[in-house]
Amino acid sequence: MSQRHLSRTVVLQSLAEWDFNKSFLNKDVDLNKILYRYLKIFTPPKFEGKIFSEKLIKGIIENKEKIDQQIKKYAPQWPLKQITLVDRNILRLGIYELLFSQKTPPKVAINEAIEIAKSFGGQTSGKFINGVLGAIYEDIKNEKEKNNRP
Repeated sequence: MSQRHLSRTVVLQSLAEWDFNKSFLNKDVDLNKILYRYLKIFTPPKFEGKIFSEKLIKGIIENKEKIDQQIKKYAPQWPLKQITLVDRNILRLGIYELLFSQKTPPKVAINEAIEIAKSFGGQTSGKFINGVLGAIYEDIKNEKEKNNRP
C-alpha cells in the first residue's frame, strides 16, 4: 500500500469518527487528536505520509462547507444526512483533492476515492462515489474547455 493511499485511509477513518461524534452524539471532538491516534495505530514508525495526512484533514475542514455544497449539488437526490457516514466522508476527501488540492491529479483523486469506497463502503459505494466525482470532473473539464476557446 502506498504512503498516500494509507494516509487517505487514515484520514477517512479519522473523519468518520469525528463525523459520527458530531452528528450522532452531538459531541465536539478534536479531529487532530483522532488523526494522531489513528496514525499511531495504523501506520509504521517513521511514516512519511504524516504531513500529507495533516494537510488533507486541514484542507477538508477549512473547505467543509464548500465541499458539502458540492455534494448537495451533485447528489441532489441524497440529502447529506442520508448519505452513509463512510460515503459522505469519502466524498469530502475526494472532492477536496479534486477541487482544492493542487497536488493530486484529478483522475488519481477519483480513483483513490473509488478504491477506498470499495474497501470501506457498501456494495454500491464505489459506483456512487464514481458518479458524483465523475460529474464534478466533467464539469471542471467542460469549464476549462469553455474558458480556453477563442
